[in-house]
Amino acid sequence: MEKYKQPSRCPWVDLNKPEYIDYHDREWGVPVHDDKLLFEFLTLEAAQAGLSWYTVLKKRENYRKAFNQFDPKKMAKYDEKRIELLLGNPGIIRNRQKIMAAINNAKRFLEVKEEFGSFDAYMWRFVGGKPVVNEIRMLSDYPATTPESEAMSKDLRQRGFKFAGPTICYAHMQATGMVNDHTLDCYRRQEIIDEYT
Repeated sequence: MEKYKQPSRCPWVDLNKPEYIDYHDREWGVPVHDDKLLFEFLTLEAAQAGLSWYTVLKKRENYRKAFNQFDPKKMAKYDEKRIELLLGNPGIIRNRQKIMAAINNAKRFLEVKEEFGSFDAYMWRFVGGKPVVNEIRMLSDYPATTPESEAMSKDLRQRGFKFAGPTICYAHMQATGMVNDHTLDCYRRQEIIDEYT
Protein backbone atom coordinates (compact mmCIF):
# COMPACT_ATOMS: atom_id res chain seq x y z
CA MET A 1 0.00 0.00 0.00
CA GLU A 2 1.38 3.42 -0.96
CA LYS A 3 2.08 5.71 1.97
CA TYR A 4 0.14 9.00 1.97
CA LYS A 5 2.41 11.75 0.66
CA GLN A 6 2.34 15.01 2.60
CA PRO A 7 1.88 18.14 0.46
CA SER A 8 4.88 20.45 0.21
CA ARG A 9 4.84 23.08 2.97
CA CYS A 10 6.91 26.08 4.04
CA PRO A 11 10.29 25.12 5.58
CA TRP A 12 9.49 26.64 9.00
CA VAL A 13 6.69 24.13 9.64
CA ASP A 14 7.69 21.39 12.10
CA LEU A 15 5.92 18.33 10.69
CA ASN A 16 6.10 16.64 14.10
CA LYS A 17 3.81 19.29 15.59
CA PRO A 18 0.17 18.91 14.47
CA GLU A 19 -0.79 22.37 15.82
CA TYR A 20 1.90 23.94 13.64
CA ILE A 21 0.73 22.09 10.53
CA ASP A 22 -2.88 23.07 11.23
CA TYR A 23 -1.95 26.72 11.79
CA HIS A 24 0.10 26.82 8.58
CA ASP A 25 -2.58 25.09 6.51
CA ARG A 26 -5.62 26.98 7.77
CA GLU A 27 -4.49 30.42 8.96
CA TRP A 28 -0.99 31.62 8.14
CA GLY A 29 -0.98 34.01 5.21
CA VAL A 30 -4.77 34.07 4.81
CA PRO A 31 -5.92 37.71 4.53
CA VAL A 32 -7.66 38.80 7.74
CA HIS A 33 -10.12 41.71 7.68
CA ASP A 34 -11.85 41.02 10.99
CA ASP A 35 -10.87 43.69 13.54
CA LYS A 36 -11.02 41.35 16.52
CA LEU A 37 -8.86 38.72 14.86
CA LEU A 38 -6.34 41.38 13.77
CA PHE A 39 -6.17 42.50 17.40
CA GLU A 40 -5.78 38.90 18.59
CA PHE A 41 -2.80 38.37 16.27
CA LEU A 42 -1.21 41.67 17.29
CA THR A 43 -1.55 40.70 20.96
CA LEU A 44 -0.18 37.20 20.44
CA GLU A 45 2.74 38.45 18.36
CA ALA A 46 3.64 40.90 21.13
CA ALA A 47 3.47 38.01 23.63
CA GLN A 48 5.81 36.03 21.40
CA ALA A 49 8.65 38.60 21.55
CA GLY A 50 11.82 36.68 22.47
CA LEU A 51 10.05 33.30 22.33
CA SER A 52 9.01 30.85 19.62
CA TRP A 53 5.65 31.21 17.86
CA TYR A 54 4.95 27.57 18.78
CA THR A 55 5.14 28.48 22.50
CA VAL A 56 2.41 31.09 21.98
CA LEU A 57 0.37 28.92 19.62
CA LYS A 58 0.08 26.21 22.30
CA LYS A 59 -1.23 28.82 24.76
CA ARG A 60 -3.63 30.52 22.34
CA GLU A 61 -6.83 29.05 23.82
CA ASN A 62 -5.64 30.00 27.32
CA TYR A 63 -5.07 33.55 26.07
CA ARG A 64 -8.57 33.68 24.62
CA LYS A 65 -10.06 32.68 27.98
CA ALA A 66 -7.76 35.01 29.98
CA PHE A 67 -8.34 38.02 27.70
CA ASN A 68 -12.14 37.80 27.24
CA GLN A 69 -11.78 36.35 23.72
CA PHE A 70 -9.57 39.34 22.87
CA ASP A 71 -12.40 41.80 23.35
CA PRO A 72 -10.54 45.15 23.31
CA LYS A 73 -13.36 47.03 25.08
CA LYS A 74 -13.17 44.65 28.04
CA MET A 75 -9.37 44.46 28.00
CA ALA A 76 -9.06 48.27 28.01
CA LYS A 77 -10.82 48.28 31.41
CA TYR A 78 -8.54 45.76 33.15
CA ASP A 79 -7.43 47.06 36.54
CA GLU A 80 -4.59 46.10 38.89
CA LYS A 81 -6.68 43.27 40.37
CA ARG A 82 -7.15 41.78 36.89
CA ILE A 83 -3.45 42.23 36.11
CA GLU A 84 -2.54 40.27 39.25
CA LEU A 85 -4.92 37.51 38.17
CA LEU A 86 -3.26 37.37 34.76
CA LEU A 87 0.21 37.28 36.33
CA GLY A 88 -0.91 34.25 38.31
CA ASN A 89 -2.31 32.44 35.26
CA PRO A 90 0.03 29.57 34.29
CA GLY A 91 -1.75 29.17 30.94
CA ILE A 92 -0.30 32.40 29.51
CA ILE A 93 3.14 34.03 29.42
CA ARG A 94 3.35 35.71 32.82
CA ASN A 95 5.33 38.76 31.90
CA ARG A 96 4.09 42.02 33.42
CA GLN A 97 5.39 44.16 30.54
CA LYS A 98 3.63 42.03 27.95
CA ILE A 99 0.37 41.95 29.93
CA MET A 100 0.51 45.72 30.42
CA ALA A 101 1.24 46.13 26.69
CA ALA A 102 -1.84 44.05 25.80
CA ILE A 103 -4.06 46.30 27.96
CA ASN A 104 -2.44 49.46 26.61
CA ASN A 105 -2.76 48.22 23.04
CA ALA A 106 -6.46 47.47 23.55
CA LYS A 107 -6.95 51.17 24.42
CA ARG A 108 -4.89 52.31 21.43
CA PHE A 109 -6.77 49.86 19.18
CA LEU A 110 -10.09 51.49 20.15
CA GLU A 111 -8.64 54.94 19.35
CA VAL A 112 -7.47 53.79 15.91
CA LYS A 113 -10.84 52.17 15.21
CA GLU A 114 -12.57 55.41 16.13
CA GLU A 115 -10.31 57.42 13.82
CA PHE A 116 -10.31 55.10 10.78
CA GLY A 117 -13.69 53.41 11.11
CA SER A 118 -12.02 50.02 11.49
CA PHE A 119 -8.64 48.66 12.53
CA ASP A 120 -8.69 46.73 9.27
CA ALA A 121 -8.76 49.95 7.20
CA TYR A 122 -5.86 51.33 9.23
CA MET A 123 -3.60 48.24 9.05
CA TRP A 124 -4.14 47.34 5.40
CA ARG A 125 -3.08 50.87 4.29
CA PHE A 126 0.52 49.79 4.81
CA VAL A 127 0.27 47.32 1.90
CA GLY A 128 -2.04 49.43 -0.26
CA GLY A 129 -5.11 47.38 0.67
CA LYS A 130 -4.06 44.11 -0.99
CA PRO A 131 -1.64 41.29 -0.18
CA VAL A 132 1.97 41.59 -1.24
CA VAL A 133 2.94 38.29 -2.88
CA ASN A 134 6.61 37.48 -2.30
CA GLU A 135 8.81 34.91 -4.00
CA ILE A 136 10.27 32.91 -1.14
CA ARG A 137 12.29 29.82 -2.02
CA MET A 138 13.99 28.86 1.24
CA LEU A 139 14.16 29.77 4.93
CA SER A 140 17.00 32.25 4.36
CA ASP A 141 14.82 34.25 1.94
CA TYR A 142 12.46 35.39 4.69
CA PRO A 143 13.17 38.99 5.70
CA ALA A 144 12.96 39.98 9.38
CA THR A 145 11.56 43.38 8.43
CA THR A 146 10.51 45.29 5.31
CA PRO A 147 9.97 49.00 4.56
CA GLU A 148 6.22 48.34 5.03
CA SER A 149 6.68 46.71 8.45
CA GLU A 150 8.99 49.55 9.49
CA ALA A 151 6.37 52.12 8.43
CA MET A 152 3.66 50.20 10.31
CA SER A 153 5.84 49.94 13.42
CA LYS A 154 6.70 53.63 13.37
CA ASP A 155 3.05 54.62 13.04
CA LEU A 156 1.83 52.20 15.71
CA ARG A 157 4.49 53.37 18.16
CA GLN A 158 3.69 57.02 17.50
CA ARG A 159 0.11 56.16 18.45
CA GLY A 160 1.34 54.64 21.73
CA PHE A 161 1.30 50.92 20.92
CA LYS A 162 3.83 48.78 22.84
CA PHE A 163 5.73 45.71 21.62
CA ALA A 164 5.17 46.87 18.06
CA GLY A 165 8.67 46.80 16.59
CA PRO A 166 9.24 46.21 12.84
CA THR A 167 9.97 42.48 13.33
CA ILE A 168 6.74 41.94 15.29
CA CYS A 169 4.89 43.98 12.65
CA TYR A 170 6.32 41.84 9.85
CA ALA A 171 5.29 38.64 11.65
CA HIS A 172 1.83 40.18 11.98
CA MET A 173 1.73 40.97 8.26
CA GLN A 174 2.71 37.38 7.43
CA ALA A 175 0.17 35.86 9.81
CA THR A 176 -2.74 38.01 8.64
CA GLY A 177 -2.06 37.68 4.93
CA MET A 178 -0.94 41.24 4.31
CA VAL A 179 2.00 39.45 2.74
CA ASN A 180 1.86 36.00 1.18
CA ASP A 181 5.16 34.48 2.29
CA HIS A 182 4.37 30.87 1.50
CA THR A 183 7.32 29.44 -0.39
CA LEU A 184 7.09 28.92 -4.14
CA ASP A 185 6.81 25.14 -3.66
CA CYS A 186 4.25 25.35 -0.81
CA TYR A 187 0.81 24.13 -1.83
CA ARG A 188 -0.91 26.96 0.11
CA ARG A 189 0.77 29.78 -1.83
CA GLN A 190 -1.29 29.39 -5.01
CA GLU A 191 -4.48 28.44 -3.14
CA ILE A 192 -4.38 31.76 -1.26
CA ILE A 193 -3.55 33.71 -4.45
CA ASP A 194 -6.48 32.06 -6.25
CA GLU A 195 -8.91 32.70 -3.42
CA TYR A 196 -7.93 36.22 -2.38
CA THR A 197 -6.52 38.04 -5.43
